[in-house]
Amino acid sequence: MSAEPVVTAGGGQGAGGGRVPSPAALSPARKRLVLAIACMSTFLVNLDNTIVNVALPDIRTQLRPGVAGLQWIVDSYLLTLASLLILSGSLGDRFGRRRVFGTGLVAFAAGSLLSSLAPSTGWLVAFRVVQAVGASMLNPVGMSIIGNVFPQPQARARAFGVWGAAVGLGMASGPVLGGVLVQACGWRSVFWAGIPVALAVAVCARLFVPESRSPARGGPDLAGQGLVLVLLAGVVFTIIEVPRAGLWSPRTVLGAVPAVLAAVALGPVERRRRDPLIDFRFFRSVPFTTSMVIAVLTYAAIGGFLFLNTLYLQDVRGYSPSRAGLYTLPMAVGTAVGAQLSGRLVRSRGAVVALVAAGLCVSGAALLTMAVVGTRSSVPLLTGYALLGLGFGGANTPVNNTAMAGMPRSRAGVAGAVASSSRQVGQSLGVAVFGAIVAAGAGGDLAAGFARASVPGWLLITGIGVAITVLGAVASSAAAQRSARRTAAGFEEP
Repeated sequence: MSAEPVVTAGGGQGAGGGRVPSPAALSPARKRLVLAIACMSTFLVNLDNTIVNVALPDIRTQLRPGVAGLQWIVDSYLLTLASLLILSGSLGDRFGRRRVFGTGLVAFAAGSLLSSLAPSTGWLVAFRVVQAVGASMLNPVGMSIIGNVFPQPQARARAFGVWGAAVGLGMASGPVLGGVLVQACGWRSVFWAGIPVALAVAVCARLFVPESRSPARGGPDLAGQGLVLVLLAGVVFTIIEVPRAGLWSPRTVLGAVPAVLAAVALGPVERRRRDPLIDFRFFRSVPFTTSMVIAVLTYAAIGGFLFLNTLYLQDVRGYSPSRAGLYTLPMAVGTAVGAQLSGRLVRSRGAVVALVAAGLCVSGAALLTMAVVGTRSSVPLLTGYALLGLGFGGANTPVNNTAMAGMPRSRAGVAGAVASSSRQVGQSLGVAVFGAIVAAGAGGDLAAGFARASVPGWLLITGIGVAITVLGAVASSAAAQRSARRTAAGFEEP
């Protein structure tokens, strides 16, 4: 089957001059195939968010990084991904979504291959950045492709439900698959797995995904993009380096000062642009703002939990990578179950009930894990992992629903990209913060000092669960809904 001509939002002629088919002209089977291609790409991106965690002890044995080095191996990917998501989405709108999508898949495969060959920690961090540049072109562009192929609201909602399941499944499957691969072939194998899949998806995208562009093609906001990158990198760098270098060391100040300057400059720079990278008017909507905070907190909890869990199971309990990965299987199952239950709760009881349940599960998971960290007990630990999965899967659906409530359709794509970025920011902050907590408390002997050093981390995750429940109630209040309607009205064009 040959590739389709270019499909633009406005119809008319494609880039090659041929008559452009409408999305409705695609057969149901073709639409399902496009959805499967997009879902496979987001599965790969989110799998790589977590698959590396279980390989960290093996990487430390061979490359000899400290805790800060391990944090950068994870966060270099997450930070780059978070920083470039919005820009990549706009590039897809401007130059063609299928083209940018395919480029991202090839870049992701190249970064994965380079990471598997890295001779040192520094090179591994650099190659993870290359991998993330490719990954940043997949999620937002894939969402745009789905929105173009499924224009009817009900069909689009079902498609994004499948998409959301692929996100959760990818993140939850990472530790399990990574454990098996590391046990069998070593840490470099966690990067091999995605290479043939990414290349196969790129070929399928070229053959079966119709090209599409946005008729409104604003130029990229490079100034805003640079400020966001400096801000995020500076914050994470400072958090990671404080335990090792000290709060007022030149190294720490070198990371903090540019971050502060970027934060101060970002608002004025973005307000002067006609098509800003981040439209600060979104944050006048209380549901949108609280949902972004909930997303950051939820992903910070899951990122920090997985980072601590990997060190605990392999360094403290002495489990093999495969056994450590299998221990997180209840979390993967809980994520899938939580997503389904949460969707039903949102439809029947509203988002606030789903978010309260998710927050309670997150808090319960942290308290259970803290109670058994100094023991050899397994049943409470596995129960804690299952609860965390229920909370993580349960938070995603109401967060998406609440964030987009009241947003005008003309701005839904940009708002969705901001929401996606907030998740990656949260996860990278979670790795940085919780890694810094353990590094400061354990000193040089991680195995002996982990139980004591990790207590503040578990308590922090408990507090995050409480915050999710409170913010969920705020986002669903009548005043919050009025702010969402006022925000949407402010975007209406004459």
